[in-house]
Amino acid sequence: MTSELPRPPGADATRPVPVAAHRQLGDYALRERLGEGGMGVVWRASAGDGRDVAVKVLREHLAHDETVRARLRREVHTLAQVHHPRVAAVIDADVDGPTPYIVTEFVPGPPLDRVVEERGPLRGERLVRLARGLAEALRAIHAVGIVHRDLKPGNVLLVGDDPVVIDFGIAQVADDARLTMTGMVMGTPGYLSPEVVEGGRVGEATDWWGWAATLAYAASGQPPFGRGPLTVVLDRVARGRVQLDGVDPALRPLLAAALEPDPARRPTQAQVLDGLERYARHEDVTGALPTWAAQTGGVGADATQLHGAGPHTRVAPQRPDRSRVAPPAPVRREPAPVNGAPPTAYPDPVAPAPLGGGADPASPPPGAQGGPDPRIGRSPRSGTLAAMLVAFVGLAAAAPLLAWGLYLVWGVTTRTVDRSLTGLVLRRHEAGKRRSDVPVLVVTSPWHLLGGALTTMFSLILPLGLAVVEALVLAGLVTSTEVMTGVGADHPVAVAAGSLVGGWVGWWGLGSRSMRRGSRTVVRTLVPLGTATLVVVTFLVVGGLALAGWSYLDGGSVSWWPLGPDFDPRVYLPFEL
Repeated sequence: MTSELPRPPGADATRPVPVAAHRQLGDYALRERLGEGGMGVVWRASAGDGRDVAVKVLREHLAHDETVRARLRREVHTLAQVHHPRVAAVIDADVDGPTPYIVTEFVPGPPLDRVVEERGPLRGERLVRLARGLAEALRAIHAVGIVHRDLKPGNVLLVGDDPVVIDFGIAQVADDARLTMTGMVMGTPGYLSPEVVEGGRVGEATDWWGWAATLAYAASGQPPFGRGPLTVVLDRVARGRVQLDGVDPALRPLLAAALEPDPARRPTQAQVLDGLERYARHEDVTGALPTWAAQTGGVGADATQLHGAGPHTRVAPQRPDRSRVAPPAPVRREPAPVNGAPPTAYPDPVAPAPLGGGADPASPPPGAQGGPDPRIGRSPRSGTLAAMLVAFVGLAAAAPLLAWGLYLVWGVTTRTVDRSLTGLVLRRHEAGKRRSDVPVLVVTSPWHLLGGALTTMFSLILPLGLAVVEALVLAGLVTSTEVMTGVGADHPVAVAAGSLVGGWVGWWGLGSRSMRRGSRTVVRTLVPLGTATLVVVTFLVVGGLALAGWSYLDGGSVSWWPLGPDFDPRVYLPFEL
């Protein structure tokens, strides 16, 4: 179905009609504005048969984006397959007209965050009822191959004590415009899982993380990762520094396990639900978490300590006519991909990634799944980056100054790329795509380059210091134990070990997040998945090992090129090696 609005004389037929100027959208009479979010404005409306519905109208700059329209067209068809009382169903949609909109059931209840704020935390049976209802909603959503990805108190409406989940599936389209891999989020960062913020693979474990975060808030009345500056909250999320002080101690181990930053280390759905039922029976929930306890060394609640929109709607029980939901343009009939890859791509969050960190071969081409931010949900390319580390260590064993010089150049380049792309994403989030995007990007590049250079130089102080210390310690240890003779701090073995430690700290240490994101972006751009990745990874690994071996066999000392053969770093040390 496609609905056209009457236009004022002389109006541009290609531009969306402002909704406020017309109180009718297709068969729906808009009555009152309920709220708004990153994707659009929500209105309470009356359908042609008199029912109350909720109509979400896309923001103007998103309505202009054909990529967003195409994704909505795909998502709406799949979302219409979800039929469950704990999920606000999609009734109708027009994603091809001049003013795209989506119609959902009207839920006559307040959001969970407002209920907790006004009445206090949920306890006992009310909390268990909320947890069970959210679990039922997630299973219904996952059954059709959808990941909600944005489960949070504001997306849970309460009808009595029963929850109804809203904004499922379609929230993914808005998220791609709201999220960046820079740790800057236009939304509620304390309820976005680590893999969503970092642009990693999203699966059902993501929603169970959101389930636990939402319950933690409902049980305590406080955000599970605290309040404060955006970057501080996101850092807590990434590190798993969850705050569960106000949660019933009997429930804490279950929520702490489900909020583990690494999806592969979280308990399974079955374990989470078993733990919930044990809690409802006043039993020890840790009995449901043997796998998680083994992976984490038995860390429990005490070890997690702790660092310190208007109402939507639900239609009455009659089932709406689903035939109107399908858009006029042809769409695929199989379930829509989750985050750009088929649901079968994520059968088990523990499954290893392909060589080079590549995504599943069924993943769409670059840019097809990322919307305004091409980095969201893309492959982390961990294998290729690990091969680069091998090459760096091998080169350091032969020519450490050259290796660390390239490390510095790589850090500046990747941080500059990350800062530039982040600026572009935020600009498009606020104002949509513009012709001035590229000129602005060019003009601001020197500023991004300066910021990347300063950050890189400061962030290398600790890795370089640790590299020197490691080389000294290893040389002393090898010499004192007589494992090898003639090994000084400038021996290839010692330098390689120190560079390995320093390079690792530089990758994961302070100020490294932008470098990691930028590195993945650069690798994705320069090294396509497939044969190119295999060739590059093989060259880096073989070349790194060959350089290290050649340096060791060539006389047992490294080259300090490009400073010349007379350069001796021991002259600059305050002690004798």
